[in-house]
Amino acid sequence: MTSPLQTLAPGVHFLPGAVNSVVLEDGQGGALLVDTGLDDSHARKLLRALEGMGLTPTAILNTHSHADHHGGNAFLLKRFPGLEVYAPPLEAAIIREPILEPLFLFGARPPRDLQTKFLLAPASPARPLPDTGPVRLGGVEVELLDVAGHAMGMVAVRVGDVLYAADALFGPDSLGKHPLTFCADSRLQKEAAARLGELAGVRLVLPGHGEPTGDLAGLVAANLAAYERTTGAVLEAVRAGAAPVDELLARVCAALGVEMTNAGAVVLGRAVVSAHLTELQEAGAVELRVEGNRLTFASL
Repeated sequence: MTSPLQTLAPGVHFLPGAVNSVVLEDGQGGALLVDTGLDDSHARKLLRALEGMGLTPTAILNTHSHADHHGGNAFLLKRFPGLEVYAPPLEAAIIREPILEPLFLFGARPPRDLQTKFLLAPASPARPLPDTGPVRLGGVEVELLDVAGHAMGMVAVRVGDVLYAADALFGPDSLGKHPLTFCADSRLQKEAAARLGELAGVRLVLPGHGEPTGDLAGLVAANLAAYERTTGAVLEAVRAGAAPVDELLARVCAALGVEMTNAGAVVLGRAVVSAHLTELQEAGAVELRVEGNRLTFASL
């Protein structure tokens, strides 16, 4: 049986998909799995890929708690119930209690429209990672890097000269397709991308969404430009007149050519605009007001 895994370095592979999954061999027939995809379908492909190389999962590392990165856990845990699952502390809490994801996006018990597999993955018993830096997981030595911003807690994974950036960096196609790039903290998102750009000795970088590239500096520059473009669009939306977040979101979408067609897209976009508004408020560019029983943002 052949495997669809693509090799980045000896013992370092990835399964391409809407979300990339990374496979790190332990040298003894086992493998640490980093991010398991959105659902059972991706997890099945991942498991078949492992079988094609004669590998058995030893543990799972979820870089963060978004459903498309841990939705495959449940399928793998059914097949291998003893697998340990690891994630950054805050993200591990959400992976254990996935309702927290649509809950904080909506602000209350979410309606059915927000309880889809894209926002509500099956629960899995994730354990909090002890810290970033060098760590041994599932028999594999990795270096974990703090790249919070896209999610409130997120790690990138470095093995030798290969960097899996998770969602701290997006491939060019993903940036073009989703100009309103999701973040929980836009300032931290920019800082995380910039830090990755300062890493020395990275031969290949794999984003969570996109193809591997040897041009780390170029990928970082493209992401920072996209993030700043969103900040600029949010600021221009506020300068057009004080308004609540939902009105500002509509203005930003018009400026960036975004069309939201479902409830999930709206709450995700609303969160992005809110994150950039917080950054702009902290920079002294906008202020938050309470007017007519509404929260509004105005320029300064």
